[in-house]
Amino acid sequence: MKVHLIHQWDVSSKEAIALQISISKQISLRPIPKRITTVAGADVSYSRKGRELYAAALVFTFPDLVLLEMETALGTIDFPYIPGLLSFREGPVLLSALEKIQNRPDVIIFDGHGIAHPRRAGLASHLGMILKCPTIGCAKTRFVGEHRAVPPQKGSIQPIKYQGQVVGAAVRTRERVKPVYVSPGYAVTLNASIDIVLACCRKYRLPEPVRQAHIVANRLRLN
Repeated sequence: MKVHLIHQWDVSSKEAIALQISISKQISLRPIPKRITTVAGADVSYSRKGRELYAAALVFTFPDLVLLEMETALGTIDFPYIPGLLSFREGPVLLSALEKIQNRPDVIIFDGHGIAHPRRAGLASHLGMILKCPTIGCAKTRFVGEHRAVPPQKGSIQPIKYQGQVVGAAVRTRERVKPVYVSPGYAVTLNASIDIVLACCRKYRLPEPVRQAHIVANRLRLN
């Protein structure tokens, strides 16, 4: 995949926040203009004791989810842990893995947030802008906003509202299992994001591309 660098990564937290504000103004959420035939998942694993990062990016056919390609990358932690600035910590190593991908996916799902973020520029939005590729954030925990109780049935949805706007949805991907938190990242709508995540969830809470990327990243860390 081609990476369109729009800034340097060696920035202060203040500069990072300013960059997110600028990025959020350029985020466009729109329908994907063609039938989706491939989907990727990307995730990062952290060293337990050191500063190493391990990233994995996997591409699958859609909707049958047959693995087409798998790439990994190693990196180091060069940015402090600051809530809301995760993309500056994980972005470089994720892009290193995604840059190796030969089968450009129609959409990428990240373990993180899209516009459900204080500045509407979470990991999925930030990297989608850099990759110029539709991206979705699918997180295990809610970051901003509020939503009503999600009914226990698989496929149940409740919109997440933040500062008077709908920025994502709590989505029940398995019966009576905690919901995931879906938000569009870049060049995709919320409804399409929800549909794609649900279509990628099989036996587990997380969509299969992200779940498999998490397994590969952890395996890389343990080797």
